[in-house]
Amino acid sequence: MTTRIDATFAKARAENRPVLVTYTMGGDPDPATSLEVLKNIARSGADIVEFGLPFTDPVADGPAIQASGLRALDAGQTTKGLLNLIREFRVEFPDTPVIVMGYYNPIYSYGPEKFVADAKDAGVDGMIIVDLPAEEDEELCLPAVKAGLAFIRLVPPTADDKRLPVILKNTTGFVYHVSINGITGAATPDYSVVSTALARIRKYTDLPIVVGFGVKTGEHAAALGKHADGVVVGTALVNQIASTFENDKATAATPTAVNAMVQDLAAGVRRAKSV
Repeated sequence: MTTRIDATFAKARAENRPVLVTYTMGGDPDPATSLEVLKNIARSGADIVEFGLPFTDPVADGPAIQASGLRALDAGQTTKGLLNLIREFRVEFPDTPVIVMGYYNPIYSYGPEKFVADAKDAGVDGMIIVDLPAEEDEELCLPAVKAGLAFIRLVPPTADDKRLPVILKNTTGFVYHVSINGITGAATPDYSVVSTALARIRKYTDLPIVVGFGVKTGEHAAALGKHADGVVVGTALVNQIASTFENDKATAATPTAVNAMVQDLAAGVRRAKSV
Protein backbone atom coordinates (compact mmCIF):
# COMPACT_ATOMS: atom_id res chain seq x y z
CA MET A 1 0.00 0.00 0.00
CA THR A 2 1.29 3.45 -0.93
CA THR A 3 1.09 5.80 2.03
CA ARG A 4 0.86 9.58 2.02
CA ILE A 5 4.54 9.64 3.04
CA ASP A 6 5.52 7.34 0.16
CA ALA A 7 3.52 9.42 -2.31
CA THR A 8 5.10 12.66 -1.12
CA PHE A 9 8.66 11.41 -1.55
CA ALA A 10 7.78 9.89 -4.94
CA LYS A 11 6.36 13.21 -6.12
CA ALA A 12 9.49 15.07 -4.96
CA ARG A 13 11.76 12.56 -6.72
CA ALA A 14 9.78 13.04 -9.92
CA GLU A 15 10.40 16.78 -9.56
CA ASN A 16 14.12 16.17 -8.84
CA ARG A 17 14.07 17.80 -5.42
CA PRO A 18 14.04 16.95 -1.72
CA VAL A 19 10.93 17.36 0.40
CA LEU A 20 10.41 20.17 2.88
CA VAL A 21 9.46 18.99 6.37
CA THR A 22 8.37 21.57 8.92
CA TYR A 23 7.98 21.37 12.70
CA THR A 24 5.77 23.48 14.93
CA MET A 25 4.53 22.86 18.44
CA GLY A 26 0.93 21.75 18.72
CA GLY A 27 -1.02 24.25 20.78
CA ASP A 28 1.51 27.10 20.74
CA PRO A 29 0.52 29.74 21.78
CA ASP A 30 -3.00 28.29 21.86
CA PRO A 31 -4.67 25.41 20.02
CA ALA A 32 -6.76 27.46 17.60
CA THR A 33 -3.84 29.66 16.52
CA SER A 34 -1.47 26.71 16.14
CA LEU A 35 -3.98 25.03 13.80
CA GLU A 36 -4.16 28.15 11.62
CA VAL A 37 -0.35 28.34 11.57
CA LEU A 38 -0.18 24.69 10.52
CA LYS A 39 -2.66 25.30 7.70
CA ASN A 40 -0.67 28.30 6.48
CA ILE A 41 2.54 26.27 6.54
CA ALA A 42 0.92 23.67 4.28
CA ARG A 43 -0.42 26.37 1.97
CA SER A 44 3.03 27.99 1.77
CA GLY A 45 4.83 24.93 0.44
CA ALA A 46 5.61 22.40 3.18
CA ASP A 47 5.43 18.82 1.94
CA ILE A 48 5.28 17.07 5.33
CA VAL A 49 4.28 18.68 8.63
CA GLU A 50 5.48 17.63 12.07
CA PHE A 51 3.25 18.66 14.95
CA GLY A 52 4.95 18.68 18.34
CA LEU A 53 3.34 16.95 21.31
CA PRO A 54 4.13 19.24 24.25
CA PHE A 55 5.92 17.79 27.26
CA THR A 56 7.35 19.34 30.42
CA ASP A 57 10.85 17.81 30.10
CA PRO A 58 11.90 17.87 26.40
CA VAL A 59 15.56 16.92 26.87
CA ALA A 60 16.54 17.05 23.17
CA ASP A 61 15.05 20.47 22.54
CA GLY A 62 16.65 23.87 22.74
CA PRO A 63 15.21 26.87 24.61
CA ALA A 64 12.88 27.97 21.80
CA ILE A 65 11.06 24.65 21.49
CA GLN A 66 11.08 24.12 25.26
CA ALA A 67 9.35 27.47 25.65
CA SER A 68 6.83 26.67 22.92
CA GLY A 69 5.87 23.45 24.67
CA LEU A 70 5.34 25.22 27.98
CA ARG A 71 3.17 27.87 26.30
CA ALA A 72 1.08 25.11 24.73
CA LEU A 73 0.65 23.32 28.05
CA ASP A 74 -0.26 26.58 29.77
CA ALA A 75 -2.90 27.10 27.06
CA GLY A 76 -4.45 23.73 27.85
CA GLN A 77 -3.04 21.58 25.06
CA THR A 78 -3.39 17.85 25.70
CA THR A 79 -2.58 14.70 23.78
CA LYS A 80 -6.24 14.23 22.91
CA GLY A 81 -6.46 17.89 21.94
CA LEU A 82 -3.50 17.52 19.60
CA LEU A 83 -5.19 14.64 17.79
CA ASN A 84 -8.34 16.73 17.47
CA LEU A 85 -6.32 19.51 15.84
CA ILE A 86 -4.96 17.00 13.34
CA ARG A 87 -8.51 15.86 12.56
CA GLU A 88 -9.41 19.46 11.79
CA PHE A 89 -6.29 19.89 9.65
CA ARG A 90 -7.20 16.76 7.69
CA VAL A 91 -10.50 18.27 6.53
CA GLU A 92 -8.67 20.83 4.38
CA PHE A 93 -5.45 18.89 3.75
CA PRO A 94 -6.30 15.24 3.06
CA ASP A 95 -2.99 14.44 1.33
CA THR A 96 -0.32 16.20 3.42
CA PRO A 97 1.54 13.74 5.67
CA VAL A 98 1.30 14.57 9.37
CA ILE A 99 3.94 13.37 11.84
CA VAL A 100 3.54 13.61 15.61
CA MET A 101 6.89 14.35 17.22
CA GLY A 102 7.53 14.26 20.92
CA TYR A 103 8.39 12.19 23.97
CA TYR A 104 7.01 8.92 25.27
CA ASN A 105 5.70 10.03 28.66
CA PRO A 106 2.48 11.69 27.38
CA ILE A 107 1.80 8.68 25.15
CA TYR A 108 2.43 6.25 28.00
CA SER A 109 0.02 8.25 30.17
CA TYR A 110 -2.57 8.26 27.38
CA GLY A 111 -2.11 4.52 26.80
CA PRO A 112 0.09 3.32 23.91
CA GLU A 113 -2.55 1.09 22.30
CA LYS A 114 -5.20 3.77 22.56
CA PHE A 115 -2.81 6.39 21.20
CA VAL A 116 -1.96 4.27 18.16
CA ALA A 117 -5.65 3.68 17.42
CA ASP A 118 -6.69 7.29 17.99
CA ALA A 119 -3.74 8.67 16.02
CA LYS A 120 -4.60 6.46 13.07
CA ASP A 121 -8.23 7.55 13.28
CA ALA A 122 -7.22 11.23 13.44
CA GLY A 123 -5.20 11.00 10.23
CA VAL A 124 -1.69 10.81 11.65
CA ASP A 125 0.80 9.22 9.24
CA GLY A 126 3.70 8.56 11.56
CA MET A 127 5.50 9.45 14.74
CA ILE A 128 8.94 10.40 16.00
CA ILE A 129 9.40 9.58 19.68
CA VAL A 130 12.67 11.13 20.73
CA ASP A 131 13.38 9.21 23.92
CA LEU A 132 12.18 5.69 23.04
CA PRO A 133 15.20 3.59 21.99
CA ALA A 134 15.17 0.71 19.52
CA GLU A 135 15.54 -1.76 22.40
CA GLU A 136 11.98 -0.86 23.40
CA ASP A 137 10.36 -1.40 19.98
CA GLU A 138 7.67 -3.70 21.36
CA GLU A 139 6.43 -0.83 23.53
CA LEU A 140 5.19 1.41 20.71
CA CYS A 141 7.12 1.01 17.46
CA LEU A 142 5.87 -2.43 16.44
CA PRO A 143 2.21 -1.77 17.36
CA ALA A 144 2.36 1.50 15.41
CA VAL A 145 3.84 -0.13 12.33
CA LYS A 146 1.29 -2.96 12.52
CA ALA A 147 -1.48 -0.33 12.52
CA GLY A 148 -0.03 1.32 9.41
CA LEU A 149 1.72 4.25 11.08
CA ALA A 150 5.32 5.05 10.20
CA PHE A 151 7.79 4.91 13.07
CA ILE A 152 10.57 7.34 12.18
CA ARG A 153 13.92 7.20 13.90
CA LEU A 154 16.35 9.95 14.76
CA VAL A 155 19.88 9.00 13.70
CA PRO A 156 22.52 11.07 15.51
CA PRO A 157 25.97 11.81 14.02
CA THR A 158 27.49 9.64 16.77
CA ALA A 159 25.76 6.43 15.58
CA ASP A 160 28.47 4.03 14.44
CA ASP A 161 28.30 1.02 12.12
CA LYS A 162 27.38 -1.22 15.04
CA ARG A 163 24.54 0.99 16.26
CA LEU A 164 23.04 2.01 12.90
CA PRO A 165 21.52 -1.41 12.03
CA VAL A 166 19.91 -1.53 15.48
CA ILE A 167 18.36 1.92 15.08
CA LEU A 168 17.15 1.26 11.54
CA LYS A 169 15.85 -2.29 11.94
CA ASN A 170 12.18 -1.37 12.45
CA THR A 171 12.27 2.18 11.12
CA THR A 172 9.57 2.96 8.55
CA GLY A 173 8.48 5.99 6.52
CA PHE A 174 11.79 7.82 6.46
CA VAL A 175 14.95 8.34 8.49
CA TYR A 176 15.63 11.62 10.31
CA HIS A 177 19.35 12.35 10.45
CA VAL A 178 20.28 14.76 13.23
CA SER A 179 23.03 16.78 11.57
CA ILE A 180 24.72 18.14 14.70
CA ASN A 181 25.57 16.99 18.20
CA GLY A 182 23.40 18.84 20.67
CA ILE A 183 19.94 20.27 21.07
CA THR A 184 17.61 21.70 18.45
CA GLY A 185 18.52 25.07 17.01
CA ALA A 186 22.05 24.96 18.39
CA ALA A 187 24.09 25.47 15.22
CA THR A 188 24.16 25.28 11.44
CA PRO A 189 25.32 21.90 10.10
CA ASP A 190 28.57 21.31 8.22
CA TYR A 191 27.36 20.26 4.77
CA SER A 192 30.42 18.19 3.88
CA VAL A 193 30.10 16.18 7.10
CA VAL A 194 26.39 15.64 6.42
CA SER A 195 27.15 14.27 2.96
CA THR A 196 29.53 11.69 4.41
CA ALA A 197 27.06 10.73 7.14
CA LEU A 198 24.23 10.21 4.66
CA ALA A 199 26.37 7.94 2.49
CA ARG A 200 27.09 5.80 5.55
CA ILE A 201 23.43 5.64 6.63
CA ARG A 202 22.37 4.63 3.12
CA LYS A 203 24.44 1.46 3.44
CA TYR A 204 21.87 0.25 5.97
CA THR A 205 18.53 1.45 4.59
CA ASP A 206 16.63 2.16 1.39
CA LEU A 207 14.32 4.61 3.14
CA PRO A 208 14.44 8.33 2.31
CA ILE A 209 16.70 10.31 4.63
CA VAL A 210 15.82 13.81 5.79
CA VAL A 211 18.22 16.14 7.59
CA GLY A 212 17.34 18.48 10.42
CA PHE A 213 18.69 20.57 13.33
CA GLY A 214 20.13 23.99 12.49
CA VAL A 215 18.30 24.71 9.21
CA LYS A 216 17.05 28.28 9.10
CA THR A 217 16.88 29.63 5.53
CA GLY A 218 16.21 28.71 1.94
CA GLU A 219 19.95 28.78 1.33
CA HIS A 220 20.48 26.19 4.07
CA ALA A 221 17.68 24.07 2.60
CA ALA A 222 19.22 24.24 -0.87
CA ALA A 223 22.68 23.31 0.41
CA LEU A 224 21.48 20.33 2.46
CA GLY A 225 19.02 19.29 -0.20
CA LYS A 226 21.86 18.52 -2.59
CA HIS A 227 22.63 15.48 -0.45
CA ALA A 228 19.40 14.59 1.38
CA ASP A 229 15.94 13.36 0.38
CA GLY A 230 14.40 15.99 2.62
CA VAL A 231 15.17 18.96 4.87
CA VAL A 232 13.55 19.62 8.26
CA VAL A 233 13.05 23.09 9.71
CA GLY A 234 11.75 23.63 13.23
CA THR A 235 13.39 26.11 15.59
CA ALA A 236 13.49 28.91 13.02
CA LEU A 237 9.72 28.58 12.51
CA VAL A 238 9.01 28.40 16.24
CA ASN A 239 11.09 31.56 16.78
CA GLN A 240 9.32 33.37 13.94
CA ILE A 241 5.93 32.51 15.39
CA ALA A 242 6.99 33.66 18.87
CA SER A 243 8.30 36.97 17.49
CA THR A 244 4.69 38.05 16.91
CA PHE A 245 3.45 37.42 20.46
CA GLU A 246 2.52 39.96 23.07
CA ASN A 247 2.86 38.63 26.61
CA ASP A 248 3.17 35.10 25.16
CA LYS A 249 -0.21 35.45 23.46
CA ALA A 250 -1.08 35.43 19.76
CA THR A 251 -1.61 38.66 17.88
CA ALA A 252 -3.21 39.38 14.51
CA ALA A 253 0.19 38.78 12.90
CA THR A 254 0.69 35.28 14.32
CA PRO A 255 -1.31 33.03 11.94
CA THR A 256 0.63 34.19 8.88
CA ALA A 257 3.96 34.80 10.63
CA VAL A 258 5.78 31.94 8.93
CA ASN A 259 4.32 32.20 5.43
CA ALA A 260 7.25 34.06 3.86
CA MET A 261 9.82 31.88 5.63
CA VAL A 262 8.17 28.65 4.46
CA GLN A 263 7.92 30.01 0.93
CA ASP A 264 11.66 30.78 1.00
CA LEU A 265 12.44 27.30 2.34
CA ALA A 266 10.20 25.68 -0.28
CA ALA A 267 11.99 27.63 -3.00
CA GLY A 268 15.29 26.44 -1.51
CA VAL A 269 14.46 22.75 -1.76
CA ARG A 270 13.16 23.26 -5.29
CA ARG A 271 16.50 24.57 -6.47
CA ALA A 272 18.61 22.17 -4.38
CA LYS A 273 19.41 19.71 -7.15
CA SER A 274 20.10 22.42 -9.71
CA VAL A 275 22.71 24.45 -7.77
